[in-house]
Amino acid sequence: MTKINHYFRKNFARYATIGLGSMLMAISINIFLLPHHMLSGGISGVAMILHFLFNSPIGTIVALLNIPVFYCAYRFLDRESVFIGLYGMMVFAGGIDLTSFLSAYTVTDDILLAAIFGGVLTGVGAGLVFRVNGNTGGADIIAVIVKKYYALDIGSVMFAINILLMTISALLFGFKPAMYTLLSMYVGSTMVDRVIEGFNRKKTVMVISDHCEEIAGEILAEIGRGVTFLQGEGAFTHQERKLILVVVTLIQIAKIKSIIQTTDPKAFIIIQDAAEVSGRGFTLPSSKPK
Repeated sequence: MTKINHYFRKNFARYATIGLGSMLMAISINIFLLPHHMLSGGISGVAMILHFLFNSPIGTIVALLNIPVFYCAYRFLDRESVFIGLYGMMVFAGGIDLTSFLSAYTVTDDILLAAIFGGVLTGVGAGLVFRVNGNTGGADIIAVIVKKYYALDIGSVMFAINILLMTISALLFGFKPAMYTLLSMYVGSTMVDRVIEGFNRKKTVMVISDHCEEIAGEILAEIGRGVTFLQGEGAFTHQERKLILVVVTLIQIAKIKSIIQTTDPKAFIIIQDAAEVSGRGFTLPSSKPK
């Protein structure tokens, strides 16, 4: 019991984040998707189709459909992944039925707005869950199992499942709700990426210049970011030269470009998105010389 209590105390923030994200996804279904006959992805989408056909409770169907999924997960995946997924699924499924009364309130009559904001809320919820390495069962677990044993990409598996759902939805309820569902899924997947990566995007800057030492000194003094020197060689001239590599936040880009262009107007600059950055100065406190 002591070990269990210690585990939950240590992982409280993780479970709270998964719970919050799962509830946001559940609320999105009832407020935005359900009133306009749109679907969510995966098993919850199947449950919504059954609800439209037979008026069955969505959360209960989600839980029932997940029974064979979690049986497979128990056999093929590690225990912590199963437990985390089971927790997320129970909160999600319970949240759908507990907030089902919200579907009676029409937030918007515009199906386009419902698709966009449904995708945003679903994406934020799913992003919170995925950000702490959680899941809500269903197609997420199916995709992980398929990837583990058949070397298929998780995104491809999820895409195939959702395309099948869209086809069924179009045949049963018409093409218009299916197309808006696809739009909602696109918005949702974009929001998932933003939440997982964080809204404060980072940029990788690489500089090729004959004045790397001066540029690096200015960056250290003016911006306070660490600079790395790389060794390069021109393919045509075979001349060795230094390259500068530095990672900065989006709001620092204008400043660093000004420093480079002022020091060396002929410098060659490459600026790229950095999807995820961790380490000293970003996820760890920077160490400044005293």
